[in-house]
Amino acid sequence: MILVCGEALYDLFLLDSNPQGVVAMEAWPGGSPFNVAIGLARLGQAVGFFSSISTDVFGERLMRLLRREGVHDGYVRRSPAPSTISIVASEPQGTPRYSFRGDAAADRMILTADLPAITGVRAIHVGSLATVVHPIGEALRTFVLRESKHCVISYDPNVRPTVEPDPNVWRGVVATLITSSHLMKISTEDVDYLYPDADPKTLAAQWIDAGARLVVLTRGEFGVSAWTRRVHVQLPAERITVVDTVGAGDAFQAALLAGLAETGALSPEAMGALDEPGLSRLLAFATRAAGITCSRRGANPPRRAELPALHGG
Repeated sequence: MILVCGEALYDLFLLDSNPQGVVAMEAWPGGSPFNVAIGLARLGQAVGFFSSISTDVFGERLMRLLRREGVHDGYVRRSPAPSTISIVASEPQGTPRYSFRGDAAADRMILTADLPAITGVRAIHVGSLATVVHPIGEALRTFVLRESKHCVISYDPNVRPTVEPDPNVWRGVVATLITSSHLMKISTEDVDYLYPDADPKTLAAQWIDAGARLVVLTRGEFGVSAWTRRVHVQLPAERITVVDTVGAGDAFQAALLAGLAETGALSPEAMGALDEPGLSRLLAFATRAAGITCSRRGANPPRRAELPALHGG
């Protein structure tokens, strides 16, 4: 099983308003880790979700969706605190702009004492706002440090400045988690925000020296780059009609993890030993998943039948 940890929320998409200022909205389940868990389940992977989910109307819908998609919910805690709500407005090119409501929300209410004993888990994925907000951030960092000797650790910073505006806080979390992470996936937006003067190749080398076996940089319309200690691969983006980019990085993450699992490379040693053709196939697979998600509204990742076979080489 792959265990995904972090926030679960509802995205409220702002649609058209009328002359009286009434704004139409469309609500979609979301939260980066929640999206990754759904994406993994749709790709045929055994996946569980660890979070605290509200007992309110939004939380009940989140739980029903997890169960319907086949995500194991045995690690989910329930809380009477409200669900986090994210207000999403689209910028040009479909880029989302987020505003979060949830300082005391259920998905932040995980303490170190709540960390589960896990069995049958081969990989853990963490990321986004859950790694920096209190108290779940401290708990997840403890969890990763505790389990990194037994499980593959996958990490995506997925920075949300509207939740934590201080880049130093995010940089501190990256510096802590990268020492226990085997797979680091980060976007150019996050690199530009956190390390505006840095060369991505230099950053990747630093993270690999710190312990990562595979570093992947998603570059939006410019494609994707990836590094191990042995190889560097760069692929172009697919040409698609973008509806919005919500959940694209999460779909990429899910497909990357699923691809590693399918090809027998979901281990620190196997990731570090990937050759250029094998890594290229994985990146193309994940890029296709992200492209499909961009072609439809909201975080709506593809199912396995929508993606090509992953052939060995």
